[in-house]
Amino acid sequence: SHLGARSRSLVADSFAPRPPRYLVAAMCEVTDPMMSDAAMKFLLVRPSVPAPLDPNFCPFILSKRQYLRRIADCREFGKVAEFHFAVSRPGGCCGRDKLPVFAADHEGFEASVFLAGESIRYMLWQRGGFKLTLCGPKELCEAIKSAYSKEGKYAFEVATMPKIFSEPWSVTVVDGVEKLPPAKDERVHCGKVASGCRIAFDLGKSDVKTVAVKDGEVLDTAETEWDVTNPDPQYHYDVIVKAMKDTAAKLPGKVEAIGGSATGAVSANSEATWCDCFPNVPPDVYKKRVVPIFNDIAKNEFGGVPIKVINDGEVTAVAGGHMIGEGNLFGISLGSSEGSGYVYEDNSLTGWINENAYNPFDLNPDAPGNPWSPHAGDAAMYLGQRAATRLAKKGGVDLPPEMMPDHPNMNGASHVPHAQCLKKIQAAMKDPKKEPQVSKIYQTIGVYLGYGIAQYCEYLPIKNVLILGRVTTGHGGEIMMEWAKKVLATEFPELAHIKFHTPSEHMKRVGQCVAAAALPELKKARKE
Repeated sequence: SHLGARSRSLVADSFAPRPPRYLVAAMCEVTDPMMSDAAMKFLLVRPSVPAPLDPNFCPFILSKRQYLRRIADCREFGKVAEFHFAVSRPGGCCGRDKLPVFAADHEGFEASVFLAGESIRYMLWQRGGFKLTLCGPKELCEAIKSAYSKEGKYAFEVATMPKIFSEPWSVTVVDGVEKLPPAKDERVHCGKVASGCRIAFDLGKSDVKTVAVKDGEVLDTAETEWDVTNPDPQYHYDVIVKAMKDTAAKLPGKVEAIGGSATGAVSANSEATWCDCFPNVPPDVYKKRVVPIFNDIAKNEFGGVPIKVINDGEVTAVAGGHMIGEGNLFGISLGSSEGSGYVYEDNSLTGWINENAYNPFDLNPDAPGNPWSPHAGDAAMYLGQRAATRLAKKGGVDLPPEMMPDHPNMNGASHVPHAQCLKKIQAAMKDPKKEPQVSKIYQTIGVYLGYGIAQYCEYLPIKNVLILGRVTTGHGGEIMMEWAKKVLATEFPELAHIKFHTPSEHMKRVGQCVAAAALPELKKARKE
């Protein structure tokens, strides 16, 4: 484990005074109860590499390390026990972890409850799950069971996970570790060669990208604008089908396979179980019309050809593995939000949901909220364009009133004002007078990135990291990588071997498209 001991401890009262939570979050309503002062004493910590524009940034990975060091030092008899949890997914797959915890009458108990809850939330958004099984001290298990109820702190996860897996949510407490379901993962193997006539698509928040591929060569690409806010599933079906058929017309023969990617959770059977490109489709209609949309399109419009659709972050990782010729690669796209995924040494996928933008990331009590979840300090606000835009003012960028961090425009779900603000940041980077201060935005995001990679290494053997997305373009991207490497070398020397990569020109143009097109494997060899 890289949970060694280097970071400098921080007592709770060295943070600035806390304003009311609703002021911190602006329009992004945060319902989390504030971390208690008792918990702060065990969890808050200063990074050895401070974020230049975010001095109170408190990385989740460092808080956990600080906590583990403190509990290891506890010499009081009977005051420390082990808490185990299991997060089950359909098909028998299951994530397992454990955490040493303080007794209910110890001053560190509230820190144990807080960290246990956040550790489970991290596993839920990384891997997914619908059944939580707990084993450990009675008081702690009861607190966690309550937090993961429909009325608890994690009501959002309790409501969302059943949508992803079409299974009811449950929490069970068992009285022995042997009664927990065993840890199990099943790697997902996808095609690697885009043979024959294929089309690929990517569903984004603003457009549908489509590609025609013949034997690995891209013949045509197109981008079709669409309105993701439309509540009518037929509208979405028609837009996607028209875009696909217009592109398929450029192929010399019939479509033999379809590959695709989409934001959100996509099942192993290419079902759109929880894709946020359809946010306003009513739940009952979503289940009936949107969940099977990809398979319906393949069956009804393209004669039932093989189709494989995966999460957009996973396509990034697959394409990265193809580009560098090796696996153990974590791909992270810093775009509208964080999109990320991982491929093992054989280029297989984890089978996890990889909704890492929802992961707990910053335990600073004043961490920003976001428009998608009720929690503060989620990764989406640190590893995407909102990280840059919320730091723009501190970075000395001249902003109109509507782009100020506390303006309603900058605290809603729309990505448009953030894309416009990012252009102002990129322009300011080219101004020699402004560049020294503006570059601190990228230094700060580089610090976030370094601690983020260390956090992902907790469960994944990462040897390569591919970084892409609009936030990484230009000299700013180089600064980010430099500072991320600095974090690993200083705080996690055992991870300093990780190699950083950026997309080649070929990958930028068509690499991800070809990787997506190759996903479905043809059932039979084609007759030439």
